[in-house]
Amino acid sequence: MATTPSFFETPAPPGLTGIKAWLLTHDHKRLGLMYLWAVLFWFVIALTVGFLLRIELMTMGRTIMSAGVYNSAFTLHGVIMIFLFVIPGIPAIFGNFFLPIQLGTDDVFFPRLNLLSWYLYMFGGLLAIVSLFTAGGFPDTGWTFYVPFSIGTKHNVPLTVFAAFILGMSSMLTGLNFITTVHRKRAPAMGWMQIPLFTWSLYATAWVQLLATPVISITLLLVIVERFLNIGLFDPDKGGDPILYQHLFWMYSHPAVYVMILPGMGVISEIIPTFSRKAIFGYRAIVFSSMGIAVAGSLVWAHHMYTSGMSDTAVFVFSLLTFLVAIPTAVKVFSWVSTLYKASIEMTPPLLYALIFIYLFSVGGLTGLVLGAAGPDIHVHDTHFVVAHFHFTMFGGTGFAFFAALHYWWPKMFGVMYDFRRAYIAATLATVGFMFHYVPMFILGLMGMPRRYYDYLPQFARGNMLATVGGLLLFCGIILMLVNLMLSLRKSKRIAAAANPWGGCTLEWTVPSPPPVHNFLQEPRIKDYPYDFSDIPATPPKS
Repeated sequence: MATTPSFFETPAPPGLTGIKAWLLTHDHKRLGLMYLWAVLFWFVIALTVGFLLRIELMTMGRTIMSAGVYNSAFTLHGVIMIFLFVIPGIPAIFGNFFLPIQLGTDDVFFPRLNLLSWYLYMFGGLLAIVSLFTAGGFPDTGWTFYVPFSIGTKHNVPLTVFAAFILGMSSMLTGLNFITTVHRKRAPAMGWMQIPLFTWSLYATAWVQLLATPVISITLLLVIVERFLNIGLFDPDKGGDPILYQHLFWMYSHPAVYVMILPGMGVISEIIPTFSRKAIFGYRAIVFSSMGIAVAGSLVWAHHMYTSGMSDTAVFVFSLLTFLVAIPTAVKVFSWVSTLYKASIEMTPPLLYALIFIYLFSVGGLTGLVLGAAGPDIHVHDTHFVVAHFHFTMFGGTGFAFFAALHYWWPKMFGVMYDFRRAYIAATLATVGFMFHYVPMFILGLMGMPRRYYDYLPQFARGNMLATVGGLLLFCGIILMLVNLMLSLRKSKRIAAAANPWGGCTLEWTVPSPPPVHNFLQEPRIKDYPYDFSDIPATPPKS
């Protein structure tokens, strides 16, 4: 069995040895790997907490935890999944590792700022964990930290909110770095319409990170100010307004949905043409739809607030905008499916995860239109229907796109190939489990079961039991997927990956696997069109 050195054994940047080669590195690839291990660590924790929540809801009454522990646990699950996995996952790992290579350059524009972003990310995660063990314990407010509860609860809200603030700083600095890198560091011969679609998605995402994150940062600071100074910004008795918090929160948090999903869409836009052996259909349409989503997605925040009370005019405007933002998303799905049409498709684990993504995200998008229309939203608001929709969009979307990216770029990042058979089994288990986990929640929501509740009425028992069985399958599938990837790194199991094992045509596939310190051994050749397969020999993937 052929073996190959892993990325850990490649030369470090000059002047750095041992642990310093990692903790003080400016190499974007090493920072991408440092993010990878940190993000996977948080993901496994949040996944485990979510599974425990589902076990608690398996039967009526207390199963394994008290109501107070349940409230803190679902807050912990939400905070970690949103702020430490879904938002930073794809940009921080694959953006850091591949954006400079796809642009034909040696690093990001601000390498020291890149290292600072990683330390802020780690510090924010550490603060979140520390709040578990402080007086009052982890918040029981949910990841939205809604007032007035987040101001009045005795749980340690300020420390967790400050952790989210620090994570927001990391996100903004990463976005600033990516924007500047795209403008200033891409290869001289690379024009705007020669940039790969994954990099385009990161560019659109970075603008949302840079412009929207300050809103949530200020809002979270206001919660801390209210906790300590009690000046009444959100207190009606003192002239404040609790609805103001919701507006400020969702003015960031709905654009944040596109921070979560746009990079995932970029991943799919790379995988589909590679395994179709065919140029992506509608390259320019996908580019402009990415920018359109970034703009339109920032204008629809109040569709989360139909039940909070607003004028009929406002309801109409936000409902209309919500439906309009579905158009550029539909453009992407149409382009992906059109690329697959009459293509020479080579089935691989990355493509399987990409196809699963398209289906699950489409279901999430269509059910989002139900919530975007004020009429049905009034009936299913804050029910399990919303929980199912959100997870179809974010987990079925961003989560499965993340899994697709792991399987697509793992050979390039580490120079090793994983076992295809285990990858297929894991994907099947995860998908079947996902469907049995979340589809019953749509039905439970339509029946009236509220979200965030510790207990429920007898008529909801069967649906919760089925959802728990699905949750077990989902959990097992994801763990098997991660174990399969980790096994590929063992020296006795390593199977060397070629420089271009998939037959891809973007620049990362022109460099060795794993890439050298400065990325390119010779000046990269920039194609007139980034998805031109005419000079790429077909390379059958090997497990």
